[in-house]
Amino acid sequence: MIRVAIVAPAIAVRAGLRALLGDEAAIEVTGEAASLSELSPDPANIDVLVLGYQSLSDAEIEETLQAARDLAILILVGEQAEAVRSVLGLPVQAWGLLPLEASTEELLAAVSALHQGLLVGAPSLIKPLFADLPAARDLAADDLIEPLTDRETEVLQLLAEGLANKQIAARLGISEHTVKFHGSAIYAKLGAASRTEAVRIGVRQGLILL
Repeated sequence: MIRVAIVAPAIAVRAGLRALLGDEAAIEVTGEAASLSELSPDPANIDVLVLGYQSLSDAEIEETLQAARDLAILILVGEQAEAVRSVLGLPVQAWGLLPLEASTEELLAAVSALHQGLLVGAPSLIKPLFADLPAARDLAADDLIEPLTDRETEVLQLLAEGLANKQIAARLGISEHTVKFHGSAIYAKLGAASRTEAVRIGVRQGLILL
């Protein structure tokens, strides 16, 4: 069960999100509030925090993260995607960025992927945020320890989409053992220590799209 809390200043937005997420059997909406300071239960007991952009407060978020390093955050924004650039540096398990008008399917997929520690987001929102980052400019494909093969790039893309090793094996028609082998090679070539870090580096280098 994925424990989700909703923080948004507008009652209508909270009610809509609660209705959409609460209908999913694998998700339990454990709390909601107009701001992080009003949120209950303790953030340490939440898996995914869904935030309306207007509810963001740098001070509140920083305090929240001190108590819940394993928290994943899904931020819903209107036209203010550039204003949440600081989220890229937050020490959270994973983060996601979707437009306020995201569909039910997109919301559910995002929550599920975030719970697995993946980065998620609408390409139109994500790409501008990464474009001007020093890390994005410095980590060019030529700087890889060794270039990824076509198959490794396919596996990395599927990892970014939240697929488990068994699902990737079925999708590509290879064994689960081979998927794990490719995963190890990807981590080594990207200098990554985890799936989340590999996906993050892959996005920054333009190897894959979310």
